[in-house]
Amino acid sequence: MQTFYERVYEAVCRIPRGRVATYGQIALMAGSPRASRIVGGALHRNPRPGEIPCHRVVNREGRLAPDFAFGGTDAQAALLRMEGVEVVDGYVDLAKYRWMGG
Repeated sequence: MQTFYERVYEAVCRIPRGRVATYGQIALMAGSPRASRIVGGALHRNPRPGEIPCHRVVNREGRLAPDFAFGGTDAQAALLRMEGVEVVDGYVDLAKYRWMGG
C-alpha cells in the first residue's frame, strides 16, 4: 500500500508542463482533502527533485512557495517561466494556468 507521500508525488507528476495545481488539489488527489499542509511537507522533502515537478504546486491564491526547498521563490518562478507560466509578483493566475485534471 502506498504512503500518503507516495500518493502526493504520484499526483504531482500528473501536472502537465505549463500548468499548476494547488496544495489542496494535490491533497484531494492523494485521498486526504484536508491535508494540504502535509502536501507542502511532502514536497519540501521531494526525494527526486528533477523528476517530481514540485515547482508546479502553488497555494490556493496562486502564490509561489515562500520556502521553495530547491532554490527559493526565484527558482520556482524561473522553472515555471521556462514552462511558459507567467509569474507576476510571486503569483500565478490560476484562472489561466490551473490544471483541472484529476
